Amino acid sequence: MRQNAPNARKTYMKETTMASEKVLAHLDAHRDQHVDQLCDFLRIPSISSQSDHDDDSRRAAAFVADELRELGLEVETIELGGLPLVFAQTEIRPDRKTLLFYGHYDVQPVDPLDLWDNPPFEPVIKDGIVYARGASDDKGQVYTHIKALEAYIRTGEELLVNVKFIIEGEEESGGESIYRFTEENPDKLACDAIVVSDTTLYNESIPGICYSLKGLAYMEIRVDGPAKDLHSGSYGGTVKNPGNALAEIVAGLMDADGRCLVPGFYDAVLDLDDEERAGFAELGYTDEILKDETGAPAAFGEKGYTTLERMWARPTCDVNGLVSGYGGEGAKTVLPAKALAKVSMRLVPNQDPDAVAKAFADHVHAIAPAGVTVEVENLHNANPVLVPRKSDMMQAGMRSLEQGFGAKPVFIREGGSIPIVGTFQEYLKSPVLLLGYGLSTDNIHSPNEKFHLDNYWRGIRTSAILMVEAAK
Repeated sequence: MRQNAPNARKTYMKETTMASEKVLAHLDAHRDQHVDQLCDFLRIPSISSQSDHDDDSRRAAAFVADELRELGLEVETIELGGLPLVFAQTEIRPDRKTLLFYGHYDVQPVDPLDLWDNPPFEPVIKDGIVYARGASDDKGQVYTHIKALEAYIRTGEELLVNVKFIIEGEEESGGESIYRFTEENPDKLACDAIVVSDTTLYNESIPGICYSLKGLAYMEIRVDGPAKDLHSGSYGGTVKNPGNALAEIVAGLMDADGRCLVPGFYDAVLDLDDEERAGFAELGYTDEILKDETGAPAAFGEKGYTTLERMWARPTCDVNGLVSGYGGEGAKTVLPAKALAKVSMRLVPNQDPDAVAKAFADHVHAIAPAGVTVEVENLHNANPVLVPRKSDMMQAGMRSLEQGFGAKPVFIREGGSIPIVGTFQEYLKSPVLLLGYGLSTDNIHSPNEKFHLDNYWRGIRTSAILMVEAAK
């Protein structure tokens, strides 16, 4: 578990929020109800990448739409050839700031099912933690904003900002609906800030606010050899084995020190400034913590950078999957006809995904051995994101997080990607606030996904406070 930063406050502050006592008392009184309602949401198996769950995904969209409609918001369910988008807004007053809350109701597949301690869509609460697929990514986090708004509506307390929601159902499957909607409707989504809760705190004791996300260039390498699988005894040594060829290509992507060998890969990388390096160092993250979090026997990566710097601020190149020949039980002496690899490159600010993808494809073709045919396809791109740390909205987020969680927050980066954030920045021209309430140990995308209920409740409180702080 990530240790506490030396200067972080670990106890609750005295109450300094300008959110009304009525709203905060309502939140405290309805904690159990908010958990029960979240569990209802989590029971819906809205797996967007599996078409046999499309009806479940639409049911999840209806769940969100019905809740917002019940709160008196103007709600639209929008289908653009994929799974529904839910757009909702309060009455828009031109004299008030507008917050746009983004999240997603779809979830990752549950495989491998046998590694779950409980059925993934039957929420179980144990030791103050709810276990279910989607608990942290992203149903639990996006639901905090709905419950925060609900507190204002139920208590009749004046809401000092306009509130909009755009909640999608294709984030986990790379769908295009949210991108098309944003590009075609910037006026409808117009706001003073976009709030995205799909990231994490620093650790269990220290809240953190994310200011940078890595981009992505996701590639597929396909290697073809003979027209069909061959007997490795009859034909071994006579034709180039696609599995061997792919191994040679993969070996040519990185050097022994973890540095990517694609020409020009690092040319545009934005280096950390001195303040960022110092801030990272103060967090006290060590290789032992990494080993504890991951179960890996040792840390590894690009020389000249700390583990946290590599995790958050350096680009990476990783094989995500390798397929070739026979992998079942026992032996099958086959010379495979094909081989395939999927490779992700996580990118940092100033790197262009299109340019990196082209350089990658050129490099693969250049190092591919003779005797096979090689194709490289760019499956998915996302731009890296960097949010100014000193903006007014960032400071409002920091104040809200400190009051909601009772400890001074720190600035953190995120090694993952949220592709829509770059599109929001480009088309809405508004600051993005990456206000996440999960933990790096929440097992997102893995069996036994979980969400700490204390973080859920504090997240709701933080969102309620933000609706006041943003109005300043």
